Amino acid sequence: MIPFYDDRHKTVSLDITETMPQQRHSAVPAVYLILKKGDEILLQLRQGSGYFDDWYGVPAGHVEPGELPIAALVREIKEEIGIDIDMEQTHFVHTMYRAAHDVTGDRADYFWMTEHWNSVPLVCEPHKCKELKWFSMDDLPENTIPHVRQAVEAMCGGVSYSEFDKEHSVPSP
Repeated sequence: MIPFYDDRHKTVSLDITETMPQQRHSAVPAVYLILKKGDEILLQLRQGSGYFDDWYGVPAGHVEPGELPIAALVREIKEEIGIDIDMEQTHFVHTMYRAAHDVTGDRADYFWMTEHWNSVPLVCEPHKCKELKWFSMDDLPENTIPHVRQAVEAMCGGVSYSEFDKEHSVPSP
């Protein structure tokens, strides 16, 4: 309780917990890059992380505290597949909000697409990635991470925003 004075100079107490904002909901931000070559996109077969191991996904990663999404994208792509991307030739294509599928909470996912890069993509983190492989966007492998599949399909359909709710969330196998 904080004392304050009303119009007539009487002391009145104010419970500031009534006026303080509630703790805000937060979501973990992640960035994804869809490398497109003709009608194919580059997927990486995950391993060793405990998150969708033996499933295909696009190169991706978390936005670190104090980092902005574009800087995170450039950093993650260099770390994971060893290429530099030109953000002037990289297009923002999709946003997805995913309901929590585990204790780490909800996700805010940002997807970019490019058809221009400076070198051959390589497996730079072999402890996290078994292989890189090109797949037709119309024929993704069965074991494509479900929210990545949804984002690629949405992008192909010109849909810029989607949600992945708890009912459709799939815990990492």
